[in-house]
Amino acid sequence: MIDDYEQYDALALAQLIKDGDVSAEEVLDTALARAMERNSTLNAVTGFFEEAARATANATLPDKPLAGVPFLVKDLVYIKAVPCTYGSRLYAENVPDHDSTIVSRHRSAGLVIFGKTNTPEFSLNVSTEPVLFGPTRNPWDTNHTPGGSSGGAGAAVADGWLPVAHATDGGGSIRIPASCCGLVGLKPTRARNPAGPDVGEGWSGMSSGHVVSRTVRDSAAFLDATHGPELGDPYFAPPFEGSYLEQHLASPPRLKIALDLNALTGQETDPECITAARRAAELCEHLGHQVEEASPQFDRERFGLATSILVAGNIALNVGNRLEVLDRPLRDDDVEPHTKVLIEMGRNLSAEDYAKAVQVIHQTGRAVAKFHTTYDLMLTPTLLSPPVEIGWLDTGGYDPETFRERFSRFWGFTNLQNATGQPAISVPLHWSDDGLPVGVQFVGRFGAELMLLQVARQLEEEAPWFHRHPQETPNES
Repeated sequence: MIDDYEQYDALALAQLIKDGDVSAEEVLDTALARAMERNSTLNAVTGFFEEAARATANATLPDKPLAGVPFLVKDLVYIKAVPCTYGSRLYAENVPDHDSTIVSRHRSAGLVIFGKTNTPEFSLNVSTEPVLFGPTRNPWDTNHTPGGSSGGAGAAVADGWLPVAHATDGGGSIRIPASCCGLVGLKPTRARNPAGPDVGEGWSGMSSGHVVSRTVRDSAAFLDATHGPELGDPYFAPPFEGSYLEQHLASPPRLKIALDLNALTGQETDPECITAARRAAELCEHLGHQVEEASPQFDRERFGLATSILVAGNIALNVGNRLEVLDRPLRDDDVEPHTKVLIEMGRNLSAEDYAKAVQVIHQTGRAVAKFHTTYDLMLTPTLLSPPVEIGWLDTGGYDPETFRERFSRFWGFTNLQNATGQPAISVPLHWSDDGLPVGVQFVGRFGAELMLLQVARQLEEEAPWFHRHPQETPNES
């Protein structure tokens, strides 16, 4: 067991293993011990596979970039012979016979995968409270949510079980748990990381996969390990040459940054989140960047409807595919009430509805791209409030009007980038008076992950967060 385990990020652990100071088995023992001791409290992991992980650790080759680093994968991608449930009772017995491409790349980097993390049903909530597995809790305050949909990943990393975990983001699901859990959460450019081999894109191109991490350099290193198209992909991100890890250490030029405090949902933003964004703006100015308040102009109501149509259509397809395999109709207890509403919406859509929604998304992307000809980056709060309490966004005891209203009061800054395909990162620069993390989001031009990583590294050096742990919650912002 490693006594000072939390003092190492993924790259540092990999270096310890490479230097022979510790073995991959010792690192795995430490990660498993922490996870198994705390999972009954946080409910972040839906299933452990210790035997397979030990076999991987024993076979670790130190020449791989992340050799021996323990890793958790969200219960949304395929691992051969391991259930992939999507957080849904409908998929509880779904056991794939192959790995997703992203998992294959994780293995190629030398990562030791030892479990799967909790997610809301089909990633449809910004809190992780599926009926199938129950709620995941935030280690900073277990009465509160770690966010969603990668809430299991966020809770596990924040609580020190491991330094990095896999996450996906279809409307903010990397950045939201990063904000709620005091972590770094980069959503890459559309198709920077592969979605195959089973699909060409997730949620009509709105979903991207990457990680939540405690350091910026780990996020850069993991992007080095996984980015690039897969044979047969329908499209791919602008090619990137070199190493994100090496190049993110360079200082960016003086940047023009738009501070946008206008939530997409039209709801008011909690003062803590406004304070977090304004303090981030001040830090950026201190670092030599220019910041001014500005918002991209587009029809937000049409945009919101269009994204709902695309999500509903994809959920209806996902459920329909499963029912074909099971050769039966949908049962009342197969999915949660909120999911049923979206299934019905998706089934009632016409081809024209879907095509029109895609067109609205494309128009929005062009408007936002034009905005970024003036501004290098956009800075926003990540969420409209600090982490809410467990049960506040419950989809099991579902009241549609209450849920929609509460959803719009918590979430409203992240899904624009899913639709436009731009990269965005949430960084932990503020803690509330109650000791809860509050993230801020930076958005870059299409393909500009490196600029985001460079700015995030600057901020990490100026206002460090790695020393913070859930057991030490006073607000020091």
